Amino acid sequence: MDLLNTLVDKGLRRETPTRGEALAVLATSDDDLLDVVAAAGKVRRHWFGRRVKLNYLVNLKSGLCPEDCSYCSQRLGSGADILKYTWLKPDEASRAAAAGLAGGAKRVCLVASGRGPTDRDVDRVSDTIRAIKDRNEGVEVCACLGLLSEGQAERLREAGADAYNHNLNTSESTYGDITTTHTYADRVDTVRKAHAAGLSACSGLIAGMGESDEDLVDVVFSLRALDPDSVPVNFLIPFEGTPLAKEWNLTPQRCLRILAMVRFVCPDVEVRIAGGREVHLRTMQPLALHLANSVFLGDYLTSEGQAGRADLEMIADAGFEVEGTDQVTLPEHRAGGGACGSHGSGGACGAAPTGAAPAGADAGDGAARGADGPRTDLVAVRRRGAGTDLAPNA
Repeated sequence: MDLLNTLVDKGLRRETPTRGEALAVLATSDDDLLDVVAAAGKVRRHWFGRRVKLNYLVNLKSGLCPEDCSYCSQRLGSGADILKYTWLKPDEASRAAAAGLAGGAKRVCLVASGRGPTDRDVDRVSDTIRAIKDRNEGVEVCACLGLLSEGQAERLREAGADAYNHNLNTSESTYGDITTTHTYADRVDTVRKAHAAGLSACSGLIAGMGESDEDLVDVVFSLRALDPDSVPVNFLIPFEGTPLAKEWNLTPQRCLRILAMVRFVCPDVEVRIAGGREVHLRTMQPLALHLANSVFLGDYLTSEGQAGRADLEMIADAGFEVEGTDQVTLPEHRAGGGACGSHGSGGACGAAPTGAAPAGADAGDGAARGADGPRTDLVAVRRRGAGTDLAPNA
């Protein structure tokens, strides 16, 4: 396909595809799917080889969030039967992180529910960051605490944080449809605060909320403009008790096309397969490793993930290798002097979009259904690890 040859050439040159080309990837047929994966895989291997970075989530504070994000099981008014607990102590969080690090993770992601941290919360998390780093040489720590106030990103950086995550989630034009208690602009502001403080910016999206192809392309192009070092791609986990519980809009093929589009638009960025891969990619997860160079190991914030051992076996069986703590994730031109690959130039990766943006099509390739309907049986609430007395999945 001429489209794929063009996208590979652009990806190897770090040149941004047009919006029309990105839309065309999402509109490709199932017959062309393996060609799409192979093409995006060339770009992935050019910049990241066959390395897979493992990340491990520690939910520091679960549930009872005052925000109304429709996709979230921790939201205001959620009826989801999830774990609810207040802040883990630094030692508890450090022990939880140790399980993921023992399983091969090189980054620990510390997450807390809520609109954003108070200054006291920043102190708590800073103590946790120090506790983890004191016990684990070479570990990267990413914080995800919601909207940041002035000076908080700098304080986290001083405490040893390497990165900060705050996702855009969906396009600016549809953001108000999923959240009313804060704005899309609030999210953009927090990503910029993290970047300005010298933290490696991590920001991504959620697919499967009923958005159009245009929405997906819009948010990915917005992410490219913000220039994060890592882009997590989440696939909606439709929790019972949330407004989006009935949104089963994804197939494994659709998920792969989305990941391929993200790789083409962000060729030299860490693309991470995040929440929902087990629910929506299912047995096609190994193919996704040809598109993304990063995954979460084990469980997520409020849901269970694939067994940690199965993750490691999948990576090995697919011919990939776990990235070591002595390896820099990002390509040299982006890595700069940052501790975990944060680049210091502040400029967007690659060249500006080229060419006119022809109209795209919405693939609309159906819901994430097996022979007997949506696989609701694959949505499992986390009952182990942080906040429990049971061993974590790592």
